[in-house]
Amino acid sequence: MPVHRPGTARRAPLTAAGILLLALTLLLTAPGTSDAARPPARGSATMGMGVAAHDGTGGLPRDTRTVQAVQTVQTEGVDTSSHNGNVAWSTLWNSGVKWAYVKATEGTYYTSPYFAQQYNGSYNVGMIRGAYHFATPDTTSGAAQADYFVDHGGGWSRDGRTLPGALDIEWNPYGAACYGKSAAGMVSWIRDFVNRYKTRTGRDAVIYTATSWWTQCTGNSAAFGSTNPLWIARYNTDPGALPAGWGYYTMWQYTSSGPTVGDHSRFNGAYDRLQALANG
Repeated sequence: MPVHRPGTARRAPLTAAGILLLALTLLLTAPGTSDAARPPARGSATMGMGVAAHDGTGGLPRDTRTVQAVQTVQTEGVDTSSHNGNVAWSTLWNSGVKWAYVKATEGTYYTSPYFAQQYNGSYNVGMIRGAYHFATPDTTSGAAQADYFVDHGGGWSRDGRTLPGALDIEWNPYGAACYGKSAAGMVSWIRDFVNRYKTRTGRDAVIYTATSWWTQCTGNSAAFGSTNPLWIARYNTDPGALPAGWGYYTMWQYTSSGPTVGDHSRFNGAYDRLQALANG
C-alpha cells in the first residue's frame, strides 16, 4: 500500500464536469475577452451607436448653412442622451445649432437621468426640441413602448417649439441585429408603436433608422413613407439611398463626431420648415 507522506496534499482526479468548469474559467478570465464579449448594460443605447460599425464612415457634407447657392438651406441639429451628461446648450446655440432631440426612454425599463437638463436646457436657449425613444422590440410590444415613451417625456404640445417624438429603430446593441423578429414581425412592431403614438399625441412619430438596417430587418418595407417623417443615419458626404417608401428625408444624421456632443444632423429645409414640423 502506498504511503502518504505528511505535508503533501493529494489531488483528486478531475471529473468531466470539473474539466468543463476549468475551461470556462480560463476562457472568461483570458486577457481581452472578459469585457469585450459582454453586451453593454441595458439603458446605455444611444442613437446611431451601430451606424459606424455596420456602414462605416466617410467625409463630411458641405456646410449648407452658409452656402447661398444651394437650392435648399439645411438647419443644423443634434441629438443627446445620458452619456453626454449636462450639455453646454449655449455653446451649441452660438455655433448655429437650432434643434435637438433628447433620449427620453428605452424599452419599458429605462428613463434618462439627464432628460430634464437636456430637454429643458435646449428649449431654454431657444432651440426647437423633441424627445426620442430607443426601441427594443424583443422586450415588450410597440404599443407598450409608445405608452412608456409618452408617459416619460415623449409627448407633444402645439407650442411651436416641440417636435413630434422620434422612434430610434436600429441595430440591437444587446443581441441579434433584428431583435429575433422576422421582417413581417418587425413591420408589425413598428406599426404598433407609431399607431399608438399617434393615438396618444395626434402626431406621426419620426422614424430614425439606417437604410442597411431597414433593408435587413424590415425587408425594406415601404409601409411608413407616406405618414412618418424619415430621419436617416449615414456618416458620409451624402445620405445615400433611402429606405423604400420615402422619396426624401426630413433629417439626416451625418456624423457622430461633431463638436460639443458628437451626434450632428441636418434638417432638410430652412428654419421656417422646421417650425412647421413642430407646429404640426
